[in-house]
Amino acid sequence: MESVYFNDEHEFFRKTLRTFVEKELRPHADEWEEAGMFPTELFRTFGKLGYLGLRFPEEYGGQGLDYWHTVILCEELVRCQSLGLGVGLLVQTEMATSVIDKYGTPQQKRKFLAPAISGEKIAALGITEPNYGSNVAGLRTRARRENGDWVINGSKTFISNGARANFVTLAARTEGEGARGVSVILVPTDAKGFSVGRALKKMGTHSSDLAELFFEDVRVPVSNLVGEEGRGFSYIMELFQGERLVLASFANGIMQVLWEEAMKYGHAREVFGQSIVQHQAWRHRLADMATQMEAARQLTYFACDRLTRKLPAQKEVSMAKLYGCELVKRVAETVLQLHGGYGYMEEYAVCRFYRDVAAFGIGAGTSEVMREIIAKEAIG
Repeated sequence: MESVYFNDEHEFFRKTLRTFVEKELRPHADEWEEAGMFPTELFRTFGKLGYLGLRFPEEYGGQGLDYWHTVILCEELVRCQSLGLGVGLLVQTEMATSVIDKYGTPQQKRKFLAPAISGEKIAALGITEPNYGSNVAGLRTRARRENGDWVINGSKTFISNGARANFVTLAARTEGEGARGVSVILVPTDAKGFSVGRALKKMGTHSSDLAELFFEDVRVPVSNLVGEEGRGFSYIMELFQGERLVLASFANGIMQVLWEEAMKYGHAREVFGQSIVQHQAWRHRLADMATQMEAARQLTYFACDRLTRKLPAQKEVSMAKLYGCELVKRVAETVLQLHGGYGYMEEYAVCRFYRDVAAFGIGAGTSEVMREIIAKEAIG
């Protein structure tokens, strides 16, 4: 994908990854969607290929690369047409492990980060609760110190990888109320008192598991605290930038696939004596769509550039996430409409993507929260 931001190394990475996705993953997408889960061994496969530690230090098995490789990974993984696979893998490589990379101790990195990078351990991020999602500062799951341990009580919901995780990067309240009382603690799922509730049935991303988690007097060593006690809220807000970049990049990758599907079907299907894309009404509609897609892509790339250069990027990432994740829903609707009745059939990719993108304005911070962040910085 031509861009001033990508060098030859990036393009080679994209080409190699796309070949792997189309040959090794795409043929199995329907099977994984039907089963409601992609195979667990794919974590180890991706670990051996180096895809689970792209930005992490080589000392712990990572590749030491930049954010652009993460963007490419997201854009290309969606080509397998089973978005749940991408969600599960990016929770592993970005969402549940970045805080360990940045604030964890060497011991925590050896015990949790290194096996997550290799795919030997599966990670989940435990933030959302039944009554608290966007309001991270209001979390109710609690951890108290007792005889050198954290004793944890509470519950989490909508947790990707939750049904099969080996450890949870958990946000829990360790003191007081509000943002300053939240800490991040690493919780092995074989700890006594931990349990997985329902495997939640969802509208889309069928191949990824989503679960409820329960903590009943779960004990873990005090040394499993990541960073400083009471700083968890600031860590989560900081590292949400990577998660939001992932969602924006998924959106861009899906829109590109949907465009290609629209072109393939729109050129082949004739209506009233000419192909669909020769009708002016559709040509103009597609021209608007192509323009908006390019705007979303460049906004995401601009945000990634700032992250890569370690510049403040909260506003830019929020803009990219807001615009791309709202636009992808409109693009999916437009491409479904172009397909007519066939777009409503499960055998067409647009049908699956239409369901999958419905939650893009919710995950990693709702569109309403993105607007509030942007307004705070842009308006004051």
